[in-house]
Amino acid sequence: MSAPSRPLLKSLPGPHSGPRAAAQAALGPAVGEPTGAARKGVRTAVGPDSQQGDGRYPVAWLRISAPGRAVPTATSKCLCGRDRSAVGHTKVLALIDDHSAHRDVCPLRTNQEGRQAA
Repeated sequence: MSAPSRPLLKSLPGPHSGPRAAAQAALGPAVGEPTGAARKGVRTAVGPDSQQGDGRYPVAWLRISAPGRAVPTATSKCLCGRDRSAVGHTKVLALIDDHSAHRDVCPLRTNQEGRQAA
């Protein structure tokens, strides 16, 4: 029998080969070491929020809880300082109407300049 003329499925040694390179590869990347696109030199930075709003923000909240056949509860809160709550069917319905009416009289929602001009 003759010996094969070339090695079978054996990789050639490269610049990062040897026992030390194998040990480092087994441990994985070091903490803080750039990976992926950062390793290739792609710049990344945290920029301004891409979802910029239109200037609107929530002022008043109405939370209603009516699980199954339990007694319903509701809470109405506003940034102007209004904080009311109700327990029971009729009182919760009344608070919902009161919360809706508060939209028209809330000092944070009404335009003060238009009020004085009228």
